[in-house]
Amino acid sequence: MPAEAGPTTSTQTPLLDPEFLHKLEQLELVSRKIIVGRLKGERKSRRKGTSVEFAEHRQYASGDDLRHIDWNAFGRLDKLFLKLFLEEEDLHVHTLVDSSLSMGFGEPTKLHYAKQVAAALAFVGLVNNDRIILETFASRLQAGIPNIRGRSQMWRIVQYLERLRPSGESDLTAAARDFALRQGGKGVVVVISDFLDKRGYEDALRYLLARKMDVFVIHVLSREEVEPELVGDLRLVDCEDDEEADVTISAPLLKRYKENLDAFVGGLRDYCTRRGITYVFTTNQYPFDKLVLNYLRERGLLK
Repeated sequence: MPAEAGPTTSTQTPLLDPEFLHKLEQLELVSRKIIVGRLKGERKSRRKGTSVEFAEHRQYASGDDLRHIDWNAFGRLDKLFLKLFLEEEDLHVHTLVDSSLSMGFGEPTKLHYAKQVAAALAFVGLVNNDRIILETFASRLQAGIPNIRGRSQMWRIVQYLERLRPSGESDLTAAARDFALRQGGKGVVVVISDFLDKRGYEDALRYLLARKMDVFVIHVLSREEVEPELVGDLRLVDCEDDEEADVTISAPLLKRYKENLDAFVGGLRDYCTRRGITYVFTTNQYPFDKLVLNYLRERGLLK
């Protein structure tokens, strides 16, 4: 874990620029699962319902609503058929942003990168009239922006994220447990984190899967973590729990470190893949606009 992490500084670039917002207006968030919302939205579901856009016919069965019978078809065929329509669904999109101290590492910080991605996803959802819920976590899940809808609410997302600073020790499992206990409905949940948690990630992701939600993991590391440039005799201090380790940086040690990092990233990716979680790896050096416009579309979160 990084030796030192400070607050997001004023030199960080703005979260979103107007030109990028215009590109985001052409996108929408996607769920691979059929979402049953509490309210009718503007999103066409694969589920057949009673909206205004015709989908197909099916033969009448006893107990069906007579108001949906196609009387023109009855006049031609002397058989009863129901008209089925594409139902509009109210998609709930939850974004969980890791705001623990380790996310304050890198330039730009991993937290700033995560905030940019979270803001972009929120904007896409709000433009499409989805229900957007934004929460952050460190040792526990923190109250964020609860259940907003409509692009006029984007200022609340930006204001909340711009004020967010890294703090506290990461406990992804406790945060996921809190989330699972609070959320009763289905929807999409996007977790943006470095996953540098000594307790692991397995139990946390199982909590999310237990809610039958469509889970996306965006794994963010810094360039310094992927390609460390440390040399000499050093005392490394864990920024979250102050644990110390005296090390001599050598070529064999760096080789072993990279092997362990590859195993960690590969393990998380394989764990997600086996359980139907969409996994996306990135670093703070990969342009976040390309991540959103290209990679997240390829991975099925956006279209």
